[in-house]
This record gives sequence, structure tokens and C-alpha cells, in this order.
Amino acid sequence: STGKFIMLKKLKSLFSSSIEIEEAEGRPQLIAINHDDYHAEHIGRAEDGSQFFLTTPFEPKFSNKEGCEYLALFKFDSEGNLIDSEVESFGPRGTFNEDKRKARYTELLKKLGKVAYQRIEIKPFSITYNKTEIGLIVREPEDYFYGAF
Repeated sequence: STGKFIMLKKLKSLFSSSIEIEEAEGRPQLIAINHDDYHAEHIGRAEDGSQFFLTTPFEPKFSNKEGCEYLALFKFDSEGNLIDSEVESFGPRGTFNEDKRKARYTELLKKLGKVAYQRIEIKPFSITYNKTEIGLIVREPEDYFYGAF
């Protein structure tokens, strides 16, 4: 299993001080993300006790696809299971109103109520929005691990 999940390990190297991965049989079972002021600024616990992270995932532009910028709020129970998600599409990079996206980002953060920014421990997950798979997705070696950061 040393060759497996190379992109997962690459993600870990990108966020070296922020992410830890618990594996079983070579597959990630739990992903711990430490709060920081850069990559993981808006993660922690919401007023209702749920874990959350608010992020801006994107779909890159390819020759046959224009790509898309998203805003995503993911909520998890105490065991790390995804319990709710709220995703919005803002269109291809450079084509949307950045002030509108920032205002909506702030609105989603306020919707959580009083929050405590801290480490979260979540299970890999994915949702489909706008025909695009978004999340912390484990794929076999020939595919990739896409992070929603």
C-alpha cells in the first residue's frame, strides 16, 4: 500500500502542519485538520456542537471545460460523518463578482453562530453538486485525491 493514495500524501505535504491522516488497511479512515490562519482558517466547532469547515473549492479549467469556483460549508457530527453541506457556484474564475462571493462567505460563517476555531476530525466524504464531485475524496492510485480547500 506504499504506492497507494499518492495524492492524499501530496495533500498532506501541502498542509503539513494542518493535516493528519489515520489509515486502516492503507485507506484513510479519519482526517484531522488543525486550524491555522492560512489553509484552514474557518474550521472548528459550531454553536450546536457540530464540526465544520467553510472553504472555496474550485474546478480547474481544461481545454474542454471552463472550470468553476464554489463556496462550500460542510458540517460533520462528532464522529466525523458529513451531516450537512451547502454549496454555491460562482462560475469560472475571473467572471464573477468577488464582493458578492465574500459577502456570501461571511453570511455562511455567521449562520453557524458562535464558533470555536480548532482541530476537526472528519471522515473522507464527497457530494455531487452541479455534476461535480466535491469533498475529501479517496481515489485509487490512478486517480486523484481532491481536497475541498
